[in-house]
Amino acid sequence: MKQFLSFVTKEFYHIARDKRTILILLGIPIVQIILFGFAITTEVKDIRMAVFDPSKDEVTQKIIDKLDANEYINVVSVIDHPEDIESAFRKGKADIAVIFNQHFSDNYRHTGEASVQLITDGTDPNTASILTGYVTNILMAAQQEINVQYKSPLSITPEVKLLYNPGMKGAYNFVPGVMGLILMLICAMMTSISIVREKEMGTMEVLLVSPMKPIYIIVAKAIPYLVLSCINIITILLLSVYVLNVPVAGSLTLLFGISLLFILVSLTIGLLISTIVKTQVAAMLASGMVLMLPTILLSGMIYPTENMPFLLECITHIIPAKWYIICVKKIMVEGLGFTFVLKEVGILLVMATVLLIISLKKFNDRLE
Repeated sequence: MKQFLSFVTKEFYHIARDKRTILILLGIPIVQIILFGFAITTEVKDIRMAVFDPSKDEVTQKIIDKLDANEYINVVSVIDHPEDIESAFRKGKADIAVIFNQHFSDNYRHTGEASVQLITDGTDPNTASILTGYVTNILMAAQQEINVQYKSPLSITPEVKLLYNPGMKGAYNFVPGVMGLILMLICAMMTSISIVREKEMGTMEVLLVSPMKPIYIIVAKAIPYLVLSCINIITILLLSVYVLNVPVAGSLTLLFGISLLFILVSLTIGLLISTIVKTQVAAMLASGMVLMLPTILLSGMIYPTENMPFLLECITHIIPAKWYIICVKKIMVEGLGFTFVLKEVGILLVMATVLLIISLKKFNDRLE
């Protein structure tokens, strides 16, 4: 028994000496519970609402005040022309629009019924359902208050319209997310593992003493994964269009070009990981834990980033997949052009440049 206990004690000493093992055993569970606890939420906060009210009477003003008083809703704009409604969604200035009809109060009092149209973005069906549910409940509460005031059983009927995805198909939301996840993992993980494999097996030195410059060696190792990623993009798009019935509403050339930019960002991340770690196992852990979980939880692939706590929302801004997924949704689902994704493309370009400079510098430092 004494020998058994001594072996157990020895194992504890081995684990205590290995800081990376301690980090994996004790640090990762803390990170996961924080991410899953705060990132996974069905609440929708800070809802930006646009209102079109041609009637401008006492009843519509009461309803608008009731909506604006809700802690989750902010009436950010009052629209003067119906054609400006879709423009507000295209520019990302509104999450939901409430449309009152002409002579709303007169119809309400004389016929006992009045309709309110709710327009929201259907690219994320879950969020769209939650938004319309919130607003519908507030409208019902406003209806009860107005009925008490006028002492009559009047009825407000919400009519819901979903832009870009009237059928509320979930594929419209998860296809862009899956594209971002696959490209990130294939490019970053496989690039880092392939380079680290050469260092671990001792063949990197042989490659580096060849007449070819080190940068060409790195590019040569990255090109196969670039080609495979392009094949994956084509495969995903073909399956999306012909199997899942998700149309490419915008420019296919623009979508492919932005995908190539995102692939470049992912490849530079893989190169950076390869300069930090020394073994293939470490490269796989770094790629899987540092890239996969944040990409799934903090990129907007499943849960809207706007609903997360402030600190996590700030972290989402440095996740490349977030900006790529936004681009794909705007081009593929909403059918928007290049001018509507300038911000996201600019951020991805800056990320690619910064990551490439840092990666090459660290790679050269290791050679010296």
